[in-house]
Amino acid sequence: MFSYLGFHPLLDPDEPVYAETAREMLQFHDFISPRIYGEFWYDKPPMYYWLVAVAFKIFGTGEFAARFPSAFFAVGGSLLAYLSGRKLFNERAGFLGALVLATSLEYFYLGNAAVTDMTLTFFLMAALLSFLHRKYYLLYGFAALAVVTKGPVAIFFCAVIIGLHLITTGSLKTVKSMKLISGAALFAVIALPWYVAMYFIHGMAFIDTFLGFHNVTRFLQPEHASGTLWYYYIPVLVLGFFPWTAFLGQALLAGGKEKGEYRSTCIFLCIWAAIVFGFFSLSQTKLISYILPMYPPLAMLVGYYLDKAWTEERYKALKSSAIIFAVVASFLIAGLFYAGRVVTAEMMFSVKVLAGILSLLTVYVLVQSFCHKFRAVMVSYVLGMIIFTGFLMIQTLPLVTPSLSVKQFVKEFKQQYDGQAPVYIARFYQPGFMYYSGMAGTELDSDKLEATILGKTDKAYFIVQKKKYERLSPTTLSKLRVLTVQEDKVFFTRD
Repeated sequence: MFSYLGFHPLLDPDEPVYAETAREMLQFHDFISPRIYGEFWYDKPPMYYWLVAVAFKIFGTGEFAARFPSAFFAVGGSLLAYLSGRKLFNERAGFLGALVLATSLEYFYLGNAAVTDMTLTFFLMAALLSFLHRKYYLLYGFAALAVVTKGPVAIFFCAVIIGLHLITTGSLKTVKSMKLISGAALFAVIALPWYVAMYFIHGMAFIDTFLGFHNVTRFLQPEHASGTLWYYYIPVLVLGFFPWTAFLGQALLAGGKEKGEYRSTCIFLCIWAAIVFGFFSLSQTKLISYILPMYPPLAMLVGYYLDKAWTEERYKALKSSAIIFAVVASFLIAGLFYAGRVVTAEMMFSVKVLAGILSLLTVYVLVQSFCHKFRAVMVSYVLGMIIFTGFLMIQTLPLVTPSLSVKQFVKEFKQQYDGQAPVYIARFYQPGFMYYSGMAGTELDSDKLEATILGKTDKAYFIVQKKKYERLSPTTLSKLRVLTVQEDKVFFTRD
């Protein structure tokens, strides 16, 4: 999980936002009010910024440090799945659940990304598992840390998941032993100070922006076109939980039908996954990373199911799962070839190698599954994903980072820039540009690009998407001088 953190630049637009905000916390010596471009902003609570700031102090302000907290909590989440799974089920179920979680495609990738989702997932996971282990003060403490990481949504998940579990299992009397009053006090001591401080410093601007826009409005109104797609997270889950999607349907079915000693635990894990999936499916703003908090319960359910099928020698489960794996792998291979053709021709060799890895893994899994060899199948999934993700990070991702990051582009910019004229930057590139150049520039509304250019009488520099530049009128283009073109980015000036 730590092997690739500093291997490639921060990817636009999200990773540079978190890294730059943490850097400015250190620059301004202000760990209460997050800033970006020197201005206050209220997008997220400060937990991830704090963690990155600490990593910057230890490792320096580079990509490794910016991603370190995510990798740390990804490993922590996998260990937690093992330690909790061995108590809730048994040793092997816990071990398999941990391997499933760590080698799931999306969980691994977000463990290598400088975004808040892995930190939230860990704290939410720790809180909900603390409830299962009846460690109620830990429940309130970790829930509070989740609120300081992502906001009130953590309260919603804990309350609804636990509440539905108590109702479904007829255990409402458990509430009496949950230390509600002292637990609420502990929660308030941890979760509220930052929110109170922000209100006293910034007043209603903080409330209206953080709670009003970033929590309520973004849930009710789509920020991206994908928000209108009710099925958005179905393919995300199928590919994101790969390769263990092969066992997912069987594990959910077995967990729902469990009648023995594991019934309550399985019901809780099913409710946990369903609430996260349902909530973000209803949300009008959708991002691939949002459903990450459902991966821990799914991994633990799959670990439980694999142990059960292995013990009871359910060889039909292996055969059907191998077929499902082959189908999903085929779609993934097709997606890789499509991406290779669309992004860059240089990717095709790398795509062919990835496709070869998946094809060989598919054949091996099919053979071992029909030979009834559980251990060989499990080992092949784990080692296959280690090899696949390793090649993906080392060979494939570097080929597309010029399109996904401004780091190399900034080097070209510095060679051409006169150091004085104003710089106007498309919003998508601005966080990365600020992080790698130290210049905020002025945010450019790409829809008003032509009017902005024509409105400048003095020298100015512009950084925009190539497709936006190409849509300018011939008259406007004749007044411009292109300095650098790199992938999808154009750097030009009007003298």
